[in-house]
Amino acid sequence: MAFLPAGAMAYTPSHLEANMIVLGVESSCDETGLALYDTERGLLAHALHSQIAMHQEYGGVVPELASRDHIRRALPLLTEVLTKSDVDKQAIDAIAYTQGPGLAGALLVGASVACGLGMALDKPVLGVHHLEGHLLSPLLASKPPEFPFIALLVSGGHTQLMRVDGVGRYQLLGETLDDAAGEAFDKSAKLLGLSYPGGPAISRMAEFGDPAAYQFPRPMLHSKDLNFSFSGLKTAVLTVVKNHPANICEQDKANIARGFVDAIVAVLTAKCVTAMKESGLKRLVIAGGVGANLQLRASLNAAAAKKRFQVYYPELEFCTDNGAMIAFAGAMRLKNNPGLATRDYGFNVRPRWPLQELVAA
Repeated sequence: MAFLPAGAMAYTPSHLEANMIVLGVESSCDETGLALYDTERGLLAHALHSQIAMHQEYGGVVPELASRDHIRRALPLLTEVLTKSDVDKQAIDAIAYTQGPGLAGALLVGASVACGLGMALDKPVLGVHHLEGHLLSPLLASKPPEFPFIALLVSGGHTQLMRVDGVGRYQLLGETLDDAAGEAFDKSAKLLGLSYPGGPAISRMAEFGDPAAYQFPRPMLHSKDLNFSFSGLKTAVLTVVKNHPANICEQDKANIARGFVDAIVAVLTAKCVTAMKESGLKRLVIAGGVGANLQLRASLNAAAAKKRFQVYYPELEFCTDNGAMIAFAGAMRLKNNPGLATRDYGFNVRPRWPLQELVAA
């Protein structure tokens, strides 16, 4: 199923017109990010504040606290970005902000900041799809992939395989039927008593585990399609934990973590290899927070060497939510169609926004 018309314009240098500087504002969940992207010079500066320390006490993101913290952080981060880049605010040509998907209150903060700045500076604004930002984030690397490529978007809220033929040209190949991979990481980590965020914690613990101690199921590994399912794997971890004595020793926690990580990485890798084979493409792009996982990177790198395709990752600082990917996605959209930006500063956000509803640039 193609998300956008096949004629949607892909990003190539020949499509670029006048140079522009775009401010990106990201506030979809628990990171506040601002960045300036110049279509000639590249990323000028970015600044990010993570709310991890604030939410750790609660074992997960508290939406109301997240929204309030975005309010406190946005303008100081803007000042930081302008100072780092030595760009006057009047030199900004357009402002892109995350319109969705995400937490409603958090999205409203970023949208109001962007539209308020737009009105104050008389600059056009553009709402950007958060997932498109992630999909295009590997293009910010020093050696970006060329179109077309297969993309694995893997995060706390999403696990999808897509064919990407250009900016605005996306075809869904497969997706999770229940829990996202990052969600399974976080929930399984919580079962082991690990702190938030669970994904990095369980991955670190897995490094000390015995891979032969627990053989967890590989859900949908042989399903003959490119869909995923991780709720059963999470349940398998829960069953093992419940069947243990009250206090699980640290080594056994590490063994359980290793079994879980090996299972989820095996499924993600196998589906990527199948997608590469079926598409005939030679470039695989990994996007989203789970793309920073070292076990997943090692597995995909080994598969790429064996099957002779190339794999690309965003820089580690751009795996999680950030303003740079929003500024970049907004810039690419505006270069294809400058009319997308508006000086109508009334705004709405879209907490649930399927990528297939994204209109062509």
